[in-house]
Amino acid sequence: MNENHLIHCPGNPGYNPIFAVGEHEMQLTTFGLLVLGAGETYTADTAGFECALVLLGGKCAVAGKDFNFAEVGRRKNVFDGAPHTVYLPRNTAYTVTALDGGVEIAVNLSPASRDTARPTVITPEMTRTISIGRDNFTRAATIMIDEKFDSEHFYIGEGLIPSGNWSGYPPHRHDVDNLPEEIDMEETYFYRFDPECGFGIQKVYTPDGRIDQTYTVKYNDTVAIKEGYHPLCGAPGYQMYYLWTMAGAVNRGLISSKDPVHAWVK
Repeated sequence: MNENHLIHCPGNPGYNPIFAVGEHEMQLTTFGLLVLGAGETYTADTAGFECALVLLGGKCAVAGKDFNFAEVGRRKNVFDGAPHTVYLPRNTAYTVTALDGGVEIAVNLSPASRDTARPTVITPEMTRTISIGRDNFTRAATIMIDEKFDSEHFYIGEGLIPSGNWSGYPPHRHDVDNLPEEIDMEETYFYRFDPECGFGIQKVYTPDGRIDQTYTVKYNDTVAIKEGYHPLCGAPGYQMYYLWTMAGAVNRGLISSKDPVHAWVK
């Protein structure tokens, strides 16, 4: 069952589909990258999905019926502070208009069976950043959408990994609903590096060897993680960023179980 769950994205102008529900064994996530130059627009409808637009860099306006966010975004790129995120519920038509030097947006969609929060801008001031780990597996995590936000499936954040460090370590998984020890959530990792020519290593595995994959991840790469432990590390000399989008069918939260072989490393 060692299928390839690494997807390369060229980052072309317009909407770049990366994967959709049903692909790469993902049942709750559709993911894409939107790239617009100044003044360019993108119009879509969330239809039966809830949607989270994470601004990777640049500024834009997002408007639809009964909402008009005239200027969203502040940072130049993913290494320039916390993001703005626009949340849209199901059955919402919207238009994104790029401002100034353009905008890049990670587009997250998940099937919705109910009405959730109304269109909302989550500003950097509304996020929270925590430091995780120690020594060479220290990293910063910024959380934009957590279990307190009225989303049906999403738990979304960003990781910033210093040069040569590990993240997702000790190796953890969230494959089964077994509260309070573990929550079942599929996860998407989207990568960027500074400088852009950097790279990292992503591991996805199960103890029984049914899944045992090691990927080299580069700028604009995505890994779709349906299940398994999934540690990662960045090459020395490069700062690594990854957007992590988790989607849970029943529960949401930062509750995972550690690989018992490596759990002693705390």
